[in-house]
Amino acid sequence: MGGNTPCASCKLLRRRCTEDCIFAPFFPSDDPHKFAIVHKVFGASNVSKMLKELPVHQRADAVSSLVYEANARMRDPVYGCVGAISFLQNQVSQLQMQLAVAQAEIICIQTQQEMPVVDQQMVAAAAAAGDKSYIVQNEFSGMPQFMNFASPSNVAQEPLKRESLWT
Repeated sequence: MGGNTPCASCKLLRRRCTEDCIFAPFFPSDDPHKFAIVHKVFGASNVSKMLKELPVHQRADAVSSLVYEANARMRDPVYGCVGAISFLQNQVSQLQMQLAVAQAEIICIQTQQEMPVVDQQMVAAAAAAGDKSYIVQNEFSGMPQFMNFASPSNVAQEPLKRESLWT
């Protein structure tokens, strides 16, 4: 940067900003907090060494990563961004498990709704004749299914009762 306005790092470190200041392109004077947090976590000397070892085209990405990690370390000094990543991975796992349970519930409900419809009059006639079993052809698979009716009171079915897994 050089010239009149020193970069944020030179301002914080109270030194003269030179033309070849390695911090100037990444820590402008209008955002002093950015360098302050990186300096607090990593130290100016370490950041300078890291940036000098990198090719010029990778330095901006490195500074972005250092700022992100420094902010994460300020929030969580022990784990930093690894703690945030672990938390998010656990959340994803829990949500995937909840999604699998919800999909299983949907399949279960769809299966219950697709059960073959039995002709009420035929069942009533069979029950009146004392026949407690009835063969029904499944309209979805075309395969006959054996249904056992213990009494005529089974003809009227109660609405589906199910417990929610979300409560």
